[in-house]
Amino acid sequence: MKSGLMKKKDQEEAGEIDLTPMLDVVFILLIFFIVTSVFVTEAGIEVNRPEASTADDTSGDMILIAVGQAGDIWIDGDQIDPRFIRSRFELRLADAPNSSVIIQADENSNNEQVMLILAAAREANIDNVSIAAES
Repeated sequence: MKSGLMKKKDQEEAGEIDLTPMLDVVFILLIFFIVTSVFVTEAGIEVNRPEASTADDTSGDMILIAVGQAGDIWIDGDQIDPRFIRSRFELRLADAPNSSVIIQADENSNNEQVMLILAAAREANIDNVSIAAES
């Protein structure tokens, strides 16, 4: 009688599927896709860009900087003081040396802030600086 009970228990164990290896593979794939995905960075505020007839598309490593209507300056979602623009550029250049700067200035913003950004980019030795526009 015991032998019949043991056979039934062995058959039940033989029929179970171990899902651990499959879960390991799924987690490894999940980690792989998270690590290799590209995250889009936003400047921090929504601006109304001016229209231009000669607007070009840009790609590659970009430092997005936004200037609001009131003259507030945003980089990576943080409002920053104009005195610290150059240091922020230098920090970003340490991660990606061939970065370009894209200035997203509101059409009603003051040009003084844009000139401050251009001067900071020149001091940080950034060659490629563009002003975003609607085409």
